[in-house]
Amino acid sequence: MQAHTSGQMKRVGVAVLGTVGKSIAKALDEGIPGIELVAVAARDVKAAAEWATSLRCRPVVASFGEMAEICDVVIECAPAHLLPEIAAPALKLGKQVVVLSCGALLDNDELIEIAREHGGQIVIPTGALLGLDAVSAAAEGRIMSVNMVTRKPVKGLLGAPYLAEQGIVLDQIAEKTRIFSGTAREAAKGFPANLNVVVALSLAGIGPDKTKLEIWADPDITRNMHTITVESDAALLSMSIENIPTQNPRTGRITAQSVLALLRKMTSPLRVGT
Repeated sequence: MQAHTSGQMKRVGVAVLGTVGKSIAKALDEGIPGIELVAVAARDVKAAAEWATSLRCRPVVASFGEMAEICDVVIECAPAHLLPEIAAPALKLGKQVVVLSCGALLDNDELIEIAREHGGQIVIPTGALLGLDAVSAAAEGRIMSVNMVTRKPVKGLLGAPYLAEQGIVLDQIAEKTRIFSGTAREAAKGFPANLNVVVALSLAGIGPDKTKLEIWADPDITRNMHTITVESDAALLSMSIENIPTQNPRTGRITAQSVLALLRKMTSPLRVGT
């Protein structure tokens, strides 16, 4: 499979074509300066090929290995268990991998070693949070504590392994209920499709074992809501965000937009933010 050549254009691949992946692919097809969508990956290759014909840029439907060869940047927006398959081939070739399933990095830290050894880079976008640049800046000094409280619509927590382990039945929740209190690492294991945000926060700050989280299921809300408090020797940060969900209630619209903003920064003559 031949690489595309477009001068200084960054060649981008999207793996896989779920709700977020399709949203990113469509936006890239509409155009971001210096960025070219050249490949997509999906479990259903035939369906992906049919969907790709709706795009003007006509990306190839590639395997994860082929995508690594074709692309300068691979965007991972897949079920968490696929992260190593998507990221490792690209990192071994010194490429950049934009990771949305960052919770899976905690169980696959060898990917960071692969990136270090081969000159690749793992990039975690801000996603459904805010203020990660401020937390990263605070981490240059001393951070004493990072606490996050998440409130989610009940259906936004469907399928979380923690619920089955604890015997929590979401249908029986009639009022705002705290269903989890623990560390970012524990949340990543118990809610792999729901709480990548707290892992991103922990990696920007004081790590997954010191970052504390509460999760509340709330039948009266329709948005994913996060409140973060950071105490450091440079600033006291208090941040709140309400994310409007996509068709997938576990994912906010701003997640895809965050990836697009990141890609725009990669080639922009003016870059704003840390």
